[in-house]
Amino acid sequence: MTLFKTIKRVEWAKLTADQPEIMADELQKVASLGDRVDLDDVREVYAPLVRYLMLSFHQKRELQQKQAAFLHKTQESPAPFIISITGSVAVGKSTTARLLQLLLQRAYPDLKVALMTTDGFLYPNRELKRQRLMDRKGFPESYDMSLLASFLTDVKRGKPDVVYPLYSQALSDIVPNAYGHVERPDLLIIEGINVLQLSAKHDVIASDFFDFSIYLDADEDLIETWFMHRFEKLLDLNKNHPDNFYYEWANGPREHALRLARETWQMTNLVNLRENIAPTKSRANLILHKAQNHHVDAIALRRD
Repeated sequence: MTLFKTIKRVEWAKLTADQPEIMADELQKVASLGDRVDLDDVREVYAPLVRYLMLSFHQKRELQQKQAAFLHKTQESPAPFIISITGSVAVGKSTTARLLQLLLQRAYPDLKVALMTTDGFLYPNRELKRQRLMDRKGFPESYDMSLLASFLTDVKRGKPDVVYPLYSQALSDIVPNAYGHVERPDLLIIEGINVLQLSAKHDVIASDFFDFSIYLDADEDLIETWFMHRFEKLLDLNKNHPDNFYYEWANGPREHALRLARETWQMTNLVNLRENIAPTKSRANLILHKAQNHHVDAIALRRD
């Protein structure tokens, strides 16, 4: 018996009749560079997903209330319901995270929905260089998993303001003296390639803190195509931005830049996907499988 039950998109779409009031221009704002999502995706994939997530959310809230009553305790602010989203580089995690935040806020306006990424828990580049880990950036050992665990512990305990480091894609580094804030949301969406991974020492498991985990899946060749497509768009966008990480590549020989990008994919991102990201798929509660053009064609649900 397999861990997951696979549902075709056409069948999944029948599981809710709710039609969120989302406009096409809103979708353009949440879509990452090189990614795509349309109103059909909202109606057929993500609207049922939101309803399914909320079943788990309400079940968790009910359990918290019953536990508080059993212990004769006055229930304080319930712990945030944490949703994690993971998958390979360039598979569309950020788009999915922002879209889910938008849909949850639109469907449940009385709930506070926060969003963050685990990129901020990467060691700064200077520390990666000191540890000779720049070529392993994105691998488990390049993250400060103890700091991530402390952050998640504070969030789960209901600390009113939990700060975390910010990462800049433009700098390709941690932003000095800049922090994000998590302030007691009802739902917290956490996106990152490492959210279901063990630490290098296998002593910290971030997934222990999550209430629902989503894995974005696609064939390796497709993800490589998306990675290269996004890279070329970044070159085009940053030819006149000297402070951007891609500026020098954008203003050098294009073929040289593309060759380096392919090497980065093959030597770093693909290896990381095979060794550390894809093996975590079995820990997810739900898998969204993508085909050409980021089209979600199947949904796999973990069996009870």
